[in-house]
Order: sequence, then C-alpha cells, then structure tokens
Amino acid sequence: MKRSFTFFCLMAFVATLFSFKTLVKPTRVLFFGDSITEAGVRPGGYIVKMGEALTAKGQSEQYELVGKGIGGNKVYDLFLRLESDVLELKPDVVVIYVGVNDVWHKRLFGTGTDADKFPKFYEAMIKKIKANGTAKVILCTPACIGEKTDCTNTMDGELNQYSQMIRDLAERNDCALCDLRVAFQTYQQSHNPDNLDKNILTTDGVHLNDAGNKLVADL
Repeated sequence: MKRSFTFFCLMAFVATLFSFKTLVKPTRVLFFGDSITEAGVRPGGYIVKMGEALTAKGQSEQYELVGKGIGGNKVYDLFLRLESDVLELKPDVVVIYVGVNDVWHKRLFGTGTDADKFPKFYEAMIKKIKANGTAKVILCTPACIGEKTDCTNTMDGELNQYSQMIRDLAERNDCALCDLRVAFQTYQQSHNPDNLDKNILTTDGVHLNDAGNKLVADL
C-alpha cells in the first residue's frame, strides 16, 4: 500500500512538471521589415540561423521567432500593416529592420520616403507598439546600399542620415538598438580589400548572402 502511494505521488509530481512545461509561454520575437526580413525565414536566412543557434544551445522551446517581411516595403508600408502583422500577434519583442528602400527607392523609382517624413512614420509606429502592451522594441539601422569602403557608394550619405535618425529614435523612445550600419561598415573595411560593390555581405549590394545573414543573426 505504501509503495503504491509513493508511486502515485511520483507520477502526480511528474505530471505536474509536464503540465507546467506546457503552460510556459515561449518568448515571441517578431521581425518586422522588408525583403531582407522576408528572406530571413528562408533556408540560410538570418531568422533561420537564429533559430538554429537557439536549438544548438538547447533554448529553442524558449523562443518563437516570427518573420513578417514584405519585399519593397518602406516605413509607411510597415505603419499601414502594423495592426494585422504585429499588434494582433501580441509579440514580446518586436525587431524593426527598415530603411533601405526608403532611401534606395527614391533613386530607383521615386517612391522612397523623404527625410522629414521618415522619423514621423517610424516614431508613430514605435508609440503604437508600446501603447499596445509591454513588448520590447529593438530598432535596426539599415546595413548598406553598396559595399564599397571608400565612401563612393552613391547613397552612403542618405543612408548614414537615415541611420542616425533611427539611433535618435531609439534613444528618444527608450528602445534597444542593433546598429547594423556600423557593424557592416566595420566588417567591410577588414574583408573588402578590393573595394567591391557586392559579394562581401550581400549578393547585390543590399540583400544578404550567407555571410551577411550570419552577421545579422549573430548581432
């Protein structure tokens, strides 16, 4: 009788442990951005690589990584789909990675975002996320449009300007900052001796190759 009671107590304890494990909600990390983030959920993408790193550390059950990137998106596109693609999913962390198209598409198609409007849309987005709950917000600066290291990429000046706006927004709104712009420039200085326009961290000067995806995932 005593042995049966002990066995019953042990089984009840184990059942409680498993029930507790299923009740623990993983931290939902949502990546919000453009085609770079859209590609991040594909094999070799930076979000996939982050998931693989978590698995290697035995932490995969602690996090849920969600990619919400759409090619060609600019900051106002993100603002317009904020409700359905971010707020309704109730993330614990939101990583915003946007800005390349806001600069790049002004030159290519005339559809980018002017410097006076970019921070207004961006800050409105941050405030809506924060007003919706307790999600931690992480801002990423746009990495590059061209990989030359001698300051001759045609959009370096504007990209630096928009990156500084994001740094200022992070400080003003108490957000964490992942400064990809600085990290990429530092990496390219030491890995691009031939001053190439691409194929160091990108396939075309913008979109990430395997090394670029690894760098972003590590950061």
